Amino acid sequence: MTNCGRNEGRFPVQATKELVLSLYRTMARLRQFETKLQEVYRSGVMPGFIHLYIGEEAVATGVCAHLNQDDYVTSTHRGHGHAIAKGIPMGAVFAEVWGQTRGCNGGRGGSMHIYAPVWGFLGTNGIVGAGIPIGAGAALGAQLTRTGQVAVSFFGDGAVNNCAFHEGLNLAAIWDLPVVFVCENNLYATETPFQKVTRNTNVASRGAAYGIPGVSVDGNDVLAVCEVAGEAIERARSGKGPTLVECRTYRLGGHFEGDPGVGYRTREEIAEWRKRDPIAKLRSESVAAGTASREELDLIEQEVRREVAEAYEYARSSPEAIPATVADHVYS
Repeated sequence: MTNCGRNEGRFPVQATKELVLSLYRTMARLRQFETKLQEVYRSGVMPGFIHLYIGEEAVATGVCAHLNQDDYVTSTHRGHGHAIAKGIPMGAVFAEVWGQTRGCNGGRGGSMHIYAPVWGFLGTNGIVGAGIPIGAGAALGAQLTRTGQVAVSFFGDGAVNNCAFHEGLNLAAIWDLPVVFVCENNLYATETPFQKVTRNTNVASRGAAYGIPGVSVDGNDVLAVCEVAGEAIERARSGKGPTLVECRTYRLGGHFEGDPGVGYRTREEIAEWRKRDPIAKLRSESVAAGTASREELDLIEQEVRREVAEAYEYARSSPEAIPATVADHVYS
């Protein structure tokens, strides 16, 4: 397991160069992928509907750093970052969102139905909170077969008032399932402020109602996320049951591509959160601590740009779906 130990109040001395560069690379991959995807979508050649992960990269990065390929992840409508951080090849994700046959689901799933069981990825999901019981179910399967696998279920603040949240956490708690529930609390469910729909905005505190640990962490601090997630995943893997992890973060764009994101949020609020950009944060802290150099981080950015360009070409050159195959893989 990656050592993500963190000393409160200063840059963690346990954060090795190898760890910092690895986390930085993953966040850069997620950011540059989404930026390129946004560019292609805005050009009008890509069908469908996309929700970008820009600004929240530290969560998927810090959590998935601890997962093996056969561990399970369930995701959300904003799930490209989870998919790539879990290990699905970037080109296969790009082609899937584009609806091309080289996508990991042959272009049939698109952005909100990316599914890759070989990577333990049990799907992005357009239904709010739906990944929670799926994650619990995957964890139950791992427990019964004694494989040592764990499941991680990502969801947003908009899911915590949903019955799936209560049912999933309650079931996981009473059976001590090896699952970690990760709430990406970005303060808004579409356009609705979280504080307007619940009296208790401390999601982590809800763990107490189910008799499981609840931990709140700065979701824009990848090292803090990495530490908390590592402890929760180790707890699950060792048979001690689930943990609820609340990562307080912020999407820098609108709810979906095309939403300006300013009708319900102030420009001042967005500007303040831009100052807390997780990639810029890790970069400045690691350079200041001497853990990584600007040159090393710049090199990673260059390498990732090439990787994203290759993923784009892979998707762009993919054959389009053939209408005659529309009934393939339909079982009922």
